[in-house]
Amino acid sequence: MNEVRVECVTTQGTILVDRGGAEPEAFPIENNVWIVGDDEQVVIIDASHDAGAIAEAVGDRETLGILLTHGHNDHVNAAVELAQRLDALIHLHPDDLFLWSGTHGARLPDIELAHAASFMVSGVELTTLHTPGHTPGSVCFAAPSLETVFSGDTLFQGGPGATRWEYSSFPEIIDSISTRLFPLPGETSVRPGHGAGTTIASEQPALENWLARGW
Repeated sequence: MNEVRVECVTTQGTILVDRGGAEPEAFPIENNVWIVGDDEQVVIIDASHDAGAIAEAVGDRETLGILLTHGHNDHVNAAVELAQRLDALIHLHPDDLFLWSGTHGARLPDIELAHAASFMVSGVELTTLHTPGHTPGSVCFAAPSLETVFSGDTLFQGGPGATRWEYSSFPEIIDSISTRLFPLPGETSVRPGHGAGTTIASEQPALENWLARGW
């Protein structure tokens, strides 16, 4: 049986962090790249660091789209090369184009993501949820029939994503999680852009603690 499955490719790279010195410091980072589909076709969620490793995992399957959860460099830096390798279109929410352009310059994504936009792969529907806060154009992709949501850097095991930049907003990310993600069934698997997964039910009780600590 040609069964739909979720595959994870873990890729390694670096991010630059400004610690107040003369130059930003480079730190190693691992990203989760998610591949959803069957033996014939897939969609890819995020394109981090290593286009070759992602393309190798896809193999000869048709790629219906590269769906980006947000515009940070470590989630998009392999997108253009990957799109060329797989003859695929890149999807990004327009509110993150300013971040995308810092990595890829004038080469724009192919299609603008919008809240409630849906994608079909092997009979499975993925629905776009606009979840601003980490970045203005952050999105998650919910796949109800797989009991899964791909949360990018919006929700992790233990709390929301970082909101330390001037374009980020802690109140916004809390609102996004509360109104877009927590209404999902409790058994929904949360598959983030970094690290281990969790479930909606596991994270819901901690909301008041997040509010109290402010991050």
